Amino acid sequence: MITVLLIFFPLVAAILLLAVQGETSKRIAFGLSLAELAIWFYTYIAFKTNPIDASLSLKKAWIGSIGASFAVSTDGISLMMTFLTALLVPFIILSSFKGKYSNVFYALILLMQTALMGVFTATDGLLFYIFWELALIPIWFICLIWGGEHRGMITFKFFVYTMAGSLIMLLGLLYLYFQTNGSMGRSFAWAELVQAGKALSETEQGYIFWALFLAFAIKMPIFPFHTWQPDTYVVAPTPGTMLLSGIMLKMGTYGLLRWLMPLVPAGVAMWGKTAMILSIIGIIYASCIAIVQKDFKRLIAYSSIAHVGLIAAGILSWNVEGISGAMMQMIAHGINVVGLFFIAEIIFNRTNTRQIAELGGLRQVAPQLALLFLIILLGSVALPLTNGFVGEFLLLNGIFKYNIGFAAVAGLTVILGAVYMLRSYQSVMLGDTNPRTENVLDLDLNEKIILIGLSILIIGMGVYPKPFMEISQPAIKTLLETVKN
Repeated sequence: MITVLLIFFPLVAAILLLAVQGETSKRIAFGLSLAELAIWFYTYIAFKTNPIDASLSLKKAWIGSIGASFAVSTDGISLMMTFLTALLVPFIILSSFKGKYSNVFYALILLMQTALMGVFTATDGLLFYIFWELALIPIWFICLIWGGEHRGMITFKFFVYTMAGSLIMLLGLLYLYFQTNGSMGRSFAWAELVQAGKALSETEQGYIFWALFLAFAIKMPIFPFHTWQPDTYVVAPTPGTMLLSGIMLKMGTYGLLRWLMPLVPAGVAMWGKTAMILSIIGIIYASCIAIVQKDFKRLIAYSSIAHVGLIAAGILSWNVEGISGAMMQMIAHGINVVGLFFIAEIIFNRTNTRQIAELGGLRQVAPQLALLFLIILLGSVALPLTNGFVGEFLLLNGIFKYNIGFAAVAGLTVILGAVYMLRSYQSVMLGDTNPRTENVLDLDLNEKIILIGLSILIIGMGVYPKPFMEISQPAIKTLLETVKN
């Protein structure tokens, strides 16, 4: 029942929030998001006490005629992903306090949190798909209503891309469903789908591989399915961009890990190398595009594609190191990218520009911003003793075990990432001030709380990653054994 509470508390909170008007709504939304984080810590304590605690799982008949159940469960992998969701939503809500957002905006954020929690804990294929689709609705409205110029056309492209991928995924899941034939008849249960997938021919598994991979690749996104992402990230309001980049893209990497790899192992053996190549191409392509960007927010968007390409490659390597690195990097990337997009918003609010060439000298007038920006940037480029280093090191190690050549190319992300991030910092923060930057104010209390909080997480995870590794490693080994057997 704890997992059910984790999923549905934000939904109840969203409904209650609709009755609140004015400025009070944002403070109540923030308080409710902290309550959800407290529920996660309660879940964590229950998991640490007994990882197979019955309260962490629930399976109830839902649509019995088709073998669909309301089945959710918390293991080490899902616990990491629900942590990321519960952790970042309070930061995202707090970052929006200066904006003119209504109670509906905050209700949509909490509704999306419900969908995300459902995606990360569902163990029934149909339930997973429903939560997957539900997550699209609130973020689409957030981008459409509160987005920037040309938001209608851009959000329509985003909606069509993701919906098309989702429908193809549904066809793949339905094909697997019709192959199940347990003692209770057909079923959408994860374990039943895994067995059905393994029993398929290599060719059939290949088709299912692409049906699922397409949906996950679009959501992450991976080259060449990424074209919706940069425009959507730029046009979305900054809290929406944070939701998309910090949490929502992890739906794709989680789906790759939890659903694609176990369901069709022969399909992965046939097409996994192709998917790995696409992921690595995305790393290099997005990094090179980021280097030449003039808009700081768009630069961060392309850097996100590069980082998620490395995460996907680590998962596809299908070994303990690669998957462990992916889990760590999903958390690290979420924290870092939220911080970077918030800094982009702070700079834009003070200078009315995101053009890197029009900035400069901010360190002289905003030293606190410069310092905290540097910490978050160093986490993003994976400096040792920051959160990005642990995951990136394990990812490259996992890819190295899979293929040395792939690891050599993927490793260029370290160099390219340092190039575009450090160059942007130099252009924005160093040098002389100009008419746009000479009167910029330093951080206020709200901004300090957010950036200091994120910086503590960046350094804390880098210095002492052990608790995070301990959560996910047993579940990773169990998943690998499930596929092997």
